[in-house]
Amino acid sequence: MIWDAILQAISPYILLITLTGVSLGIIWGALPGLSTTMAMALLIGLSASMDQNTALSFMLGVYTGSVFGGAISAVMINIPGTPDAVPTMIEGHALARRGEGGKALGLAIGASFIGNWVGILLLVGFIPLVLSFALNFKSWEMFLLAMIGITVSGSMSAGSMPLKGWIAGWIGLLIAFVGIDPIHGVSRFTFDVLELQDGVNYVAVLIGLFGLAEVLRVLPQKDHYKIPEAVGSVIPPFSLLMKYAPTAVRSGVIGTLIGAIPGAGANVASFLSYDIAKRRAKPEERAKWGKGSYEAIVSAEVSNNANIGGSLLPLLALGIPGNAAAAALLGALALKNVVVGPTIEIDHPGLIYYIYAALIVANLLMYVAAIGLIKPCVKLFSLPRGVLLPLIIPICVIGAYAVRLSMFDVWIMFGSGFAGFVLHYFRFPTAPIVLGVILGPLADENLRRAMMVFEDKSIGFVASQYVGTVLLIALIAIISEGVLRAFRNKTTA
Repeated sequence: MIWDAILQAISPYILLITLTGVSLGIIWGALPGLSTTMAMALLIGLSASMDQNTALSFMLGVYTGSVFGGAISAVMINIPGTPDAVPTMIEGHALARRGEGGKALGLAIGASFIGNWVGILLLVGFIPLVLSFALNFKSWEMFLLAMIGITVSGSMSAGSMPLKGWIAGWIGLLIAFVGIDPIHGVSRFTFDVLELQDGVNYVAVLIGLFGLAEVLRVLPQKDHYKIPEAVGSVIPPFSLLMKYAPTAVRSGVIGTLIGAIPGAGANVASFLSYDIAKRRAKPEERAKWGKGSYEAIVSAEVSNNANIGGSLLPLLALGIPGNAAAAALLGALALKNVVVGPTIEIDHPGLIYYIYAALIVANLLMYVAAIGLIKPCVKLFSLPRGVLLPLIIPICVIGAYAVRLSMFDVWIMFGSGFAGFVLHYFRFPTAPIVLGVILGPLADENLRRAMMVFEDKSIGFVASQYVGTVLLIALIAIISEGVLRAFRNKTTA
């Protein structure tokens, strides 16, 4: 049956539609601040007139392309096209400034290709195992997972001191608390501002911190805003991919597992894989992290692309989307009267195999389209500073406005931009703020729900939860390492 599905997916018309979706996804993902979720949500309308299989191929093409596309602007102009490209931005732009942008982008293409394969293979071969693991994550475990992600921000500090990274992460967490309490419906930190009732949109914060703040930082400089014009060859360097094969496999598994946990998303996957790879890197390789590490790019790009396959696990088996982009895909399926869940193969025989085939075809086309589209995208980003900066500002405004069609989000973007400029001046990393804003609602809602579940029960019962205990130990280990590192830095100063 899988072969019949592959034959359908490689028919000339569907191949053309898939290539169109992949290309639109790459271009969309490369535009600063326009997220994968936004691409999926806004392009659903184009699939409305297509038949079921064609629409699926198109939307999976957009999904696959946009996840990779964020790496292009992250490497070339230091603005992540998608939130999960922040680790790629940290390492890739440092390489681009050294004239190695083409090599960094080529490695990102190869890593994305491998990550998609890992996600697809685990989706096809290990769906029962991954689902049984994900189903063990209840409120307590989801809270601990979010806290691990926020604690990871300590390792994102520009220097060896994790304190500034943690402070930035907690700032993001505080921003995430703004709005209506999801459990009791109480307003928090809204200060009677009606627009804050819905909370602070993290896309607006992302665009401000990494878009407008970058413009403000560069404007006073006397030198030109240097974006490498000579990208060089973007053919994936397979020797480097082979060198970091263990990192790629590990990051692919992490990305798939995180994708299978509803609500976690590619943001958590890329940051967590980035941090784990840094901790396991050899000392000479670890010294490159934050200054341009190829291993770091492999870990982040493999993970966030493997997340695609992982996010489809709960979607196909339970009807629960693994992240917001998968929820948009669920909407596209709903337009075709497809109800996913445990009976999907009974109600729609062969559909799940077609999804496997469409993912494979989209991944192959992403590899080809990415190589062809990188240089045209870089030509756009390589415009002189006097031309590029005026272009980036309206793109930031449009990106912030388009998410909720709200001018208030535009003001949030401007405020975040000025705050990011000040934080950069005092050498605070801004990536942890975005991580805190993204993971804050996950931590908040699940902690409060867990406390309601564990009401009148001892802390021993809470710790006795098997998965929760493992995550709790991991959280303590991360914090202990950071505290010891800070203490050693203080004593040696």
